[in-house]
Amino acid sequence: MTPSPPMTPERLTALSAADRLRLVEVWEAAVRATHHFLGEEDIQFFKPLVRDVYLDAVRLVCLRAAGGSIVGFIGTAEGKVEMLFVDPAHHGQGIGRALLRHVLDEGGITAVDVNEQNPQAVGFYQHMGFAVEGRSERDGQGKPFPLLHLRWTGTA
Repeated sequence: MTPSPPMTPERLTALSAADRLRLVEVWEAAVRATHHFLGEEDIQFFKPLVRDVYLDAVRLVCLRAAGGSIVGFIGTAEGKVEMLFVDPAHHGQGIGRALLRHVLDEGGITAVDVNEQNPQAVGFYQHMGFAVEGRSERDGQGKPFPLLHLRWTGTA
């Protein structure tokens, strides 16, 4: 098997309709694969918020496969990672690591909140140099999904 060419992070400054649709598809597929604590009603609650509000509230960087399709993205705002999602078909290929490393290398990122019920994500961020500094019983929408507040330690 021929290794795939290295992907270069791409800043998404103006979202095309196709990119927005693909970002929501990646978000939904990743959530279904990793957020087992969410029910269908929860996913349907968050989906329009992701599409219509959250994507516009962050600075987005994505990685695309050779054919141009977005396979992962990260959104940051005010020194925080607000979202990081990778298409499950591409899990384990270093995409999340590359996206996180890119925004950390640019500087200014100091924190991330992670669903406590997503141990894979918690472990990923801890492996990448974040440490738990606090916990909330509810998420930002007031739903009963506990969040861990992680702070960048500067080492990974």
